[in-house]
Amino acid sequence: MARETGPHADGHVQGADYVRAGTDYLQRRTLRRGAAGWLLLAGLGVSYVISGDFAGWNYGIAEGGWGGLLVATVLMGTMYLFMVLGLAEMASALPATGAGYGFARRALGPLGGFATGTAILIEYAIAPAAIAVFIGGYVEALGLFGITNAWPVYLACYALFVGIHLWGVGEALRVMFAITAVAVVALVVFAAGMVPKFDPANLVDIAPTDAAGASAFLPFGYAGILGAFVFGIWFFLAIEGVPLAAEEARDPKRDMPRGIIAGMAVLLVTGFGMLLLAPGGAGAAALADSDNPLPHALREAYGGSTVLADAVNYVGLAGLVASFFSIIYAYSRQLFALSRAGYLPRWLSLTGRRKTPYTALIVPGTIGFVLAAAVGDGDRLINIAVFGATVSYALMMVAHIVLRRREPGLERPYRTPGGAVTTGIALALALCAVVATFLVDVVGAAVAAAIFAAFLAYFWLYSRHRLVADAPEEEFALVEKAESELN
Repeated sequence: MARETGPHADGHVQGADYVRAGTDYLQRRTLRRGAAGWLLLAGLGVSYVISGDFAGWNYGIAEGGWGGLLVATVLMGTMYLFMVLGLAEMASALPATGAGYGFARRALGPLGGFATGTAILIEYAIAPAAIAVFIGGYVEALGLFGITNAWPVYLACYALFVGIHLWGVGEALRVMFAITAVAVVALVVFAAGMVPKFDPANLVDIAPTDAAGASAFLPFGYAGILGAFVFGIWFFLAIEGVPLAAEEARDPKRDMPRGIIAGMAVLLVTGFGMLLLAPGGAGAAALADSDNPLPHALREAYGGSTVLADAVNYVGLAGLVASFFSIIYAYSRQLFALSRAGYLPRWLSLTGRRKTPYTALIVPGTIGFVLAAAVGDGDRLINIAVFGATVSYALMMVAHIVLRRREPGLERPYRTPGGAVTTGIALALALCAVVATFLVDVVGAAVAAAIFAAFLAYFWLYSRHRLVADAPEEEFALVEKAESELN
């Protein structure tokens, strides 16, 4: 374990105190190397997000109508595309499991790194709970096992898929890739079934309100666009998690940019396809509050239950399962990195014989199951997850801009087109999205903000005096700091 002989045992840097860890400490916190090439990384990126095509996005229709959700999705798609280009650069230059936390740590110091990491952790711990609620909705819609209360579904999901991750990362990534491929097939089948039923009039079938700027295209006015941001985000939420696999990639400097950009390209196509075809065939009003919108859309379009709707309902579970399964991977790696560096309790980063971080898998999984069962409101859980996500996006974009200006000589195997201008646009859109979470659900956003504040208090009062200098993300930053002082 790390040697701790006092708060200043091994140095005080950037407002934090560091201790040196022994060899045994890092040996008990080692991940399996070389498990993923760029294609698996791209599949991981799609897998993180693909549940957003199957459920959740449609709640944006209730906020802004189809037109408001379209505008919001265009803006949020732009934010994600520009952010991904920035992350591709940072992931190639600073390949470590901490990803967003590691990037911000290098640029903004320990507090900025921890704030970014915990915001990401809030996103990744809450998003699977929201997805579990949607899985329960799909299962109930099918009448499987006579289930009328979905909590056994939540429990089964967490137990089974956390268990597969405990088995091993290579095996988990391959299972994840296979499930994602099935989910993509379901989207193609859905699209083929909806094209003959498409009618542009269905997109604008919500009566305009008396809100400012209201029209058939924007039935809830201009304010509805901002309210729909949260759900436009759901088409892309968690793609930024691909760099968390850096230490398990074969060649992170080359594969990370290719993997994350390829994954984003697929998500743009699938997201806009669902946004156009589902309400275009069934009507926007019919989908505004559905917890299983794709099967619901087919049943509305075809006038009742059909073999196609049932098939998409069954196979559509694969999309929800794919994201649930993959975000478990993401939260475990983010928690692993923060714990290994001493920001959070160190026992959370222990790895087992198969080089999987078992405590970082089990603890958030338990919390997520309790939240899904207790809250049972996918809409609210989405908003809490999006709060954490958008705060982290803003901080990561600031980190990219700072690194471009402060370390122009840093080796960058991939460089963001447009540089700081590109990530500056993503930063502005991310800040708008943070505001949108309070417009959609002020209670949920306030709860997320309170959790975030509690994490920051823990860091400031306790963990900043007990950081581990040997953790890769900290070592990157400390070496850079020492070199700059020598120069």
